[in-house]
Amino acid sequence: MKVTFLGSGTSQGVPIIACDCRVCNSTDPCDKRLRASILVKYEGQTILVDAGPDFRYQMLRAGVKHLDAILLTHNHKDHTGGLDDIRALNWIEQRPAEIYCEKYVLESLKKEYSYVFQEEKYPGAPEWNINLIDEKPFSINGVEIIPIRGLHYKLPVLGFRFGNFAYCTDMNYIAEEEFSKLKGVEVFVINTVKEGKHISHFSLSEAVEVCRKVGAKMSFLTHISHQLPPHKELADMLPKDIKPAYDGLEIEI
Repeated sequence: MKVTFLGSGTSQGVPIIACDCRVCNSTDPCDKRLRASILVKYEGQTILVDAGPDFRYQMLRAGVKHLDAILLTHNHKDHTGGLDDIRALNWIEQRPAEIYCEKYVLESLKKEYSYVFQEEKYPGAPEWNINLIDEKPFSINGVEIIPIRGLHYKLPVLGFRFGNFAYCTDMNYIAEEEFSKLKGVEVFVINTVKEGKHISHFSLSEAVEVCRKVGAKMSFLTHISHQLPPHKELADMLPKDIKPAYDGLEIEI
């Protein structure tokens, strides 16, 4: 399995427009963060998790020319805002994009992208084949994916387990029973945006606690904002088995 972090930033990315803080002004490439997304190459499948506003550039930067599926964790714009740009892959591959999401996410997409769902589509509109999922395991071309339920404030969201790798973003609560789905994970990814308490994301200390509870050999933090220290300082603050992710990071499992 190979996992690439296409984006490791929070909803506004880093740097944030018009911000002069030391993180936004950092010259370290690891502090340049697009909206959170990963690419998973697993058992012959190429799977994208989330397609935010930076989707087009992320695909170009990583040289992606094929996707077997797109999994959506939830309906927020920083995770769905780039779905119109799937048109390019529709044209290249001559087929609809396979999108996996919950029913409430589909209802949101119908409002945000009403032109995609019209009976008489505008020429060139994106083509999507929607596959509805929930907390139950599902498969993509024979490859099993295990959803992990969490809450993003009061919004139900999904993380995903692929073999011995699991990715959870935009959460501030994971129910006890969901941790059983994470047993045996070797590499784990969780979100954090700041050191103090946040209404809809794990704080830094809470994220570390979740990593300890999962017990993976290595854990990575994503959805990082400018409210956390610059990348190198953040890395130095963390235990050796927990690292901040950065755009372009590749993990082979």
